[in-house]
Amino acid sequence: MSLKGKTLFITGASRGIGREIALRAAKDGANIVIAAKSAEPHPKLPGTIHSVAREVEAAGGQALALQVDVRDEDAVRQALAQADERFGAIDALVNNAGAIKLTGVAHIELKRFDLMHQINTRAVLLCSQAALPYLKKSAGHILNLSPPLNLASKWFAQYSPYTVTKYGMSMLTLGMSEEFAAHGISVNSLWPQTMIATAAIEFQLGNRESFKHARTPAIMADAAHAILSSRGRQITGRLLIDEEILREHGATEFGHYRFEPDSDAKLMPDLFID
Repeated sequence: MSLKGKTLFITGASRGIGREIALRAAKDGANIVIAAKSAEPHPKLPGTIHSVAREVEAAGGQALALQVDVRDEDAVRQALAQADERFGAIDALVNNAGAIKLTGVAHIELKRFDLMHQINTRAVLLCSQAALPYLKKSAGHILNLSPPLNLASKWFAQYSPYTVTKYGMSMLTLGMSEEFAAHGISVNSLWPQTMIATAAIEFQLGNRESFKHARTPAIMADAAHAILSSRGRQITGRLLIDEEILREHGATEFGHYRFEPDSDAKLMPDLFID
């Protein structure tokens, strides 16, 4: 299925997985709204809304670069209105923006927890609510980058503040899929089976040595494409894993997604994946 002519509003799309989802859809000729904070280059993290816009257009899509802080209700609503005015519709909202701090309750700074809550859980609620009038018209999609609800205690023991905010996103997925069913809107979550090699992860780890155990963001982009190109709520209310949904669509080989294709190092499961 193709996303040609469809309009995707992607938060946090100035780099990483959000950028890759944008470029994959652009190959079909989709319209991409790059909604992120990075309008100027970061000293350690490559990519801005403007550089991704140029890449989208080079790949065959149309782009609208909007500087948006997903914590700002007025900015989010204004950006969605601008996107609708530019492209005439919004067919998919991809809630990709995220914040992470792997710290337990004893040591987390309250302002850091507030940031994670605002950019993770709250932004999904805000952006979905603001996009709802447009998605009703298109019977479109909401895709949240959040994990399966794995209640094993190990995922709470060391960094429950982060876990709570990401699981909140997934719980909203389940709720919105039912709440918006009458409007024909599909709502799903997507999460990687393995570590994904992105600049943000490299920044967190301090090096890219572990990337030999990782896959590239392309696997998440292909998985997102499979979900967003589905029709009529064929896929909804699911907390999906990238490899799982690609297997459902006939994929059997995944070696080309490795960051180091010739490596035989064991892939590292991502957080919340047993």
